[in-house]
Amino acid sequence: MTSHAGGARPNSAAPAARKGGFSARNGWLLFAGFLMVFGGLMMLFSGISAIAKDDVFITTPHYAYEFDLTSWGWIHLVLGIVILLAGLAVIRGAVWARIVGLALAGLSMVASFMWLPYTPFWALVLLAIDGLIVWALCTAPGLTGD
Repeated sequence: MTSHAGGARPNSAAPAARKGGFSARNGWLLFAGFLMVFGGLMMLFSGISAIAKDDVFITTPHYAYEFDLTSWGWIHLVLGIVILLAGLAVIRGAVWARIVGLALAGLSMVASFMWLPYTPFWALVLLAIDGLIVWALCTAPGLTGD
């Protein structure tokens, strides 16, 4: 018969970690989910501003990926809403939302890159947020049975 120091058994997990409570295992998922909610809200607000033809946007002549500002506004509005909803699903722990979140973060990176001539600083901020989302979703354990 072997004894364990302190009475703890090896390989025993805390009840909160087993029942889906906050733990180090899902901390990265919460981080990614909150970044998705934040990034989705910011895309939504920039989309609303572009649809309203706000004066904060600049236009660069002869940009290779030039679109109408209202079209970009609708793209950002729809993408922002979908990212926001997927972020809430990631926070709730839905496995499908991690896959969808990766795809949406990639689409958001492309949209933010093409948004560069209108709001250069803000597009770079959204690119960085999307990069963090991809990193957090890919490094969080549990998708492959970790």
